[in-house]
Amino acid sequence: MTVRPPTSIEIEEIARDFGLSLDAEDVESFRGLVAALVGALGAIDALPDVFPPVCYPRTPGARPEPGETPLGTWYVKTRVEGARSGKLSGRTVVLKDTVMLAGVPMMGGTSILEGFVPPVDATIVTRILDAGGTIVGKAVCESFCMSGGSHTSDTGPVRNPHDPTRAAGGSSSGSAALVAAGEVDMAIGGDQGGSIRMPSSFCGTVGLKPTHGLVPYTGILPIDPPVDHAGPITANVADNALLLEVIAGADGIDGRQAEPRIDAYTDALGEDIAGLRIGVLSQGFGGPSAESDVDESVRTAAAQLARLGANVSEVSVPLHSMAGALLLPAMQSSIHTLLHTDGGGIGREDLFVPGLLDCLGRWRERADELPETVKTALLYTEILRRRYGYRYYAKAMNSVRSVRTAYDAVLREVDLLLLPTTPMKATPLPPEDASREVVVATAFSPVANTQPFNYSHHPALSIPCGRRQGLPVGLMLVGRPW
Repeated sequence: MTVRPPTSIEIEEIARDFGLSLDAEDVESFRGLVAALVGALGAIDALPDVFPPVCYPRTPGARPEPGETPLGTWYVKTRVEGARSGKLSGRTVVLKDTVMLAGVPMMGGTSILEGFVPPVDATIVTRILDAGGTIVGKAVCESFCMSGGSHTSDTGPVRNPHDPTRAAGGSSSGSAALVAAGEVDMAIGGDQGGSIRMPSSFCGTVGLKPTHGLVPYTGILPIDPPVDHAGPITANVADNALLLEVIAGADGIDGRQAEPRIDAYTDALGEDIAGLRIGVLSQGFGGPSAESDVDESVRTAAAQLARLGANVSEVSVPLHSMAGALLLPAMQSSIHTLLHTDGGGIGREDLFVPGLLDCLGRWRERADELPETVKTALLYTEILRRRYGYRYYAKAMNSVRSVRTAYDAVLREVDLLLLPTTPMKATPLPPEDASREVVVATAFSPVANTQPFNYSHHPALSIPCGRRQGLPVGLMLVGRPW
């Protein structure tokens, strides 16, 4: 990339934006100082980007024809064969289209990224292939991953396998729908506010948001490092434990990880639950968007666990019902990472892919292509910044400790919290001519119970616990870290 020195006009414009009073002599003085600093970038530009080697052959794959993906689930179909043997031998895995698969296109649900081809495999991709798994493609996700519905991707809506008129949940919409439809054995999802668990709830799959930092996020499109999680979506709990066993553990690159504790998760399968203490979280039920049959189904499942030997009791965490409002200002950090630093973030030593940042930076010339959810968040966070700076972000981050402490206090008395994953069953897909208000409301309506645990960093598992009106109901179990 050619590095150009600044012009006097640029110095004047920047000074004006920052309230600096410069005369013509000042402008020229600063232009010379800044030009010398900019000129030094040429040496940095000449440095090679050192990426981990790509070890397994693959082809770019192909986007399916419209008739080949009636649910709108596939972005790219390919086939990358892993090792000849291993824990995932014979298993097919699809990746959320935020996970880098070298040589295979990635668009993260947005036309702004269309044409980007990663030069590197995400750490979890290498681990899946080393374990004998076969990666069969990329699953459609919501545009910039900012939706709990499945209607914002620029490739079109993802439809629920149980009822194509309804949402598959988001933002890992294609991942959950492909598992639920039986087209793949396993999937990788990403979760910043519930994006593994919400589609698992709507589609009837098992989805885990692991403890923050357990699964390396290296080589995955970031939203905000404190809430970035990657995890497994599967048809059953056994496969979920198996895939977690393969992808968990430090990689020495991801700054989100600090000596994560790993276990042989499959060893726990089949253990008796007698004596397990389960707290039914009262604030997880009966909220403004709650459907009574969802609450009833989850409580019926809790009673079944009691019959199987668990000690089930009601518990209360009053801050749970306030957590969404308390943490809304934290969106400033997400928008800063995703848009203002082009997905790079500042002050981190993670693996960066400059080509991805170049592509994400296109949004400034193509802002009209942003989804309504991101436009809303961009305007909201800029209003906050201009009026109040980062005061409310600071207060929100202070509240995170209070929320985390409140959950920890109850989790000293019980082993698990139990509550509905989403307050409702799969919602109808908005019509193509839906108002902006409907599009945004549908995108954010499912997050009430999932979002708090992204910030608290507790592991949270969504499992299907029945059907109502032909649609799955998701039950969420939340545990202590690790």
